[in-house]
Amino acid sequence: MKITFPVLLICGIARMSPGMLDTALPYAEGPFKPNWDSLAENYECPEWFRDAKFGIWATWSVQCVPGTGDWCSMFLYRPEPKNSWWEERGNACYDYHVKHYGHPSEVGAKDYCKDFTAAKWDPDYLMDLYVKAGARYFVALANHHDNFDNWDSTYQPWNSVNIGAKRDLIAGWKTAAKKHNLPFGVSVHAARSWSWMTPAFGADREGPKKGIPYDGHMTKEDGKGKWWDGYDPRDLYGPPRQWNTPPNQTYLDTFFLRTRELIDKYDPSLLYFDDKQAPLENVGLRIAAHYYNRSMERHGKVDVVLNTKMNDKITGRALVDDVERGSKNEIDPNPWQIDTCIGYWTYRRDVTYKTPGKVIHMLLDAVSKNGNLLLNIPMKPDGTIEPQEITFLEGMAEWMNIHGEGIYGTRPWEVYGEGVFIDAADHNMETKMTAYTQADFRFTKKGQTLYAFCLATPETDLLIKSLATGARSKPHTVKTVKLLGSDEKLKWEQTPDGLKITKPSVLPTRESIAFRITFAEKI
Repeated sequence: MKITFPVLLICGIARMSPGMLDTALPYAEGPFKPNWDSLAENYECPEWFRDAKFGIWATWSVQCVPGTGDWCSMFLYRPEPKNSWWEERGNACYDYHVKHYGHPSEVGAKDYCKDFTAAKWDPDYLMDLYVKAGARYFVALANHHDNFDNWDSTYQPWNSVNIGAKRDLIAGWKTAAKKHNLPFGVSVHAARSWSWMTPAFGADREGPKKGIPYDGHMTKEDGKGKWWDGYDPRDLYGPPRQWNTPPNQTYLDTFFLRTRELIDKYDPSLLYFDDKQAPLENVGLRIAAHYYNRSMERHGKVDVVLNTKMNDKITGRALVDDVERGSKNEIDPNPWQIDTCIGYWTYRRDVTYKTPGKVIHMLLDAVSKNGNLLLNIPMKPDGTIEPQEITFLEGMAEWMNIHGEGIYGTRPWEVYGEGVFIDAADHNMETKMTAYTQADFRFTKKGQTLYAFCLATPETDLLIKSLATGARSKPHTVKTVKLLGSDEKLKWEQTPDGLKITKPSVLPTRESIAFRITFAEKI
């Protein structure tokens, strides 16, 4: 059996031609129709999202079980022909799986499901940590590319109520979020399951198991007497196929029904798709119309956020654009979102996590450009997080307690910042970010107050060039300058070169500091 896996297709960059959704499957009626013009004309991002600025995300599902990091449910299989990209990223997952679970011709991605136990999961405790760290909304992973549903799913028997945790994880997360007064969101990644799980129908290309089909070829009958007795692997992996096989009608219809049920049953305030513009094209448009119309039906207005990626001027008005691990290089007139993680998306042992300072820089850059930051905190299969992650959250809490007033409820100023700029924003831009200096600032505005965030610990006096006398088209005469978190009376002077601030004698935090600035004129 020969199966080819082009790198760009596996990454989800190229578009499939998914065919048409069964139009007999209804969506909620209302002003929103399943086309971009209707969605863009009628949608407006709700104020709660624009004010929230910072959310925490739990991309927690069965792939955390082996502790080998991202995409392990795909990387445990090997492609044909040999692929250098896969070799670099996937060998560790394959080798670990064979050593600890068995060969993928016998034990595969489906077998992680039973060990996803959530035995020590305490969503109230975690939500309390997240709120203290500054989160103003929370998002839970509903399913990933491995096709396992984290709720009491009618249309996917491979779910957390039937297998593994034996609990409705989405319901548990929502209850905890509601208790802590956080808007609750869900992320859906199963639109790419068709391509993503295709490697399960391959075989080793060398060695003693060469040519023996992987477990994607197993059927319900093969499970008799085994832990998955009664469950059909085809419901998880889909039917046997070559890479270029287009999704079938059952897959398209089931994806729509699963997502519609998720919306109807849990009424999420945010729905995130890990896809370009609309998942599975017209299928995603139909879901968007259903989601917005259902919100109007339930709340009297569209009070929800729909995230997708790589949007243009039209699609970016129909929903809220998301940039994975990246940024934008200017103020976007439409609200948008960065999403990133403090480590890997999926739990991995012995990983070095980001520092609070790194994440704070990303948050400030996003907020100054009219964006939000959604931050993933990886979780172990028992539902706990590591001590280092708790320390990270405590560091965020310390900073947010002082600087939150310059974050929440703010809007962009006339310019987003000064100093080191990102030349071109794109996917994974965070890996290219330059180290900041005390000459780098990001600005936010609330009412008549300007907040100027210095992105580095100042070693000498500071100069904000954007506040030079005559720098703006209208007068901006500085009236007061205060360092957040300090009662020190600052020495400052507004000059033709900029606003000069004598270095404070004591800094309130180790991370970025902020100045609250007011003006003599209305801005």
